[in-house]
Amino acid sequence: MGIKERQERDREAVQRAILDAARDLFVRDGFEQVSIRKIAELVEYSPAAIYGYFPSKDDIFYALAEEGFRLLHGDPADLAAVAPLRPIDRVRTLLWRLYAFSVDHPQYFALMFVDRSVPRIRREYERFAFAREMKQSLISHVREAVAAGDLPASVAPDIMFRIVSSALIGVAVMRLSDRLPPGEDAEALARDVLDVTLAGLRAAPPTRTSSADCVLDDPTRSLLDAQVS
Repeated sequence: MGIKERQERDREAVQRAILDAARDLFVRDGFEQVSIRKIAELVEYSPAAIYGYFPSKDDIFYALAEEGFRLLHGDPADLAAVAPLRPIDRVRTLLWRLYAFSVDHPQYFALMFVDRSVPRIRREYERFAFAREMKQSLISHVREAVAAGDLPASVAPDIMFRIVSSALIGVAVMRLSDRLPPGEDAEALARDVLDVTLAGLRAAPPTRTSSADCVLDDPTRSLLDAQVS
């Protein structure tokens, strides 16, 4: 291994340590309560050294949020596997990833969907283009389910997406905050919520939420607002 490759590997290792330490601190103490100095102390570097990797605490969050959305999006092979399914089953499978994400990556979920003090990702519009595309792709599957007659044409697809994702986030937050009764099977509850909500949409009354209320340029807040706004 050459000097340049070794330096790049060492830099990536330090950057990884900074992100891991910051994620732990953000989740434990809340984003607002964490300073660059606290992160530096945990990784045993000077604050100046941290700034050599990230210009600000916000930039550290953006890097973590980007990682989180890519984890939520999943591997392309996983997405290809749902292609043969009926539209409604694709919707069910892809929306289930939101709850599974809270189980598999609880720290990322807590940081992205629970902490209200994190910066809005719309400030990094280009960086999160893939997350907006991910959301629009899922909404397109909802439209296909509408065309197949499995979901109602009377409710806008983006509103249906928001209703179901908000319900799943609610179960995820209850599980992570230990708000479920002793012995409650969180996964069973989440699956029931998903199935009942999708089925209930077929008989849904006119919705009060309009498409304009769904903030499409901020995937974090568009999912989160229904729970904690």
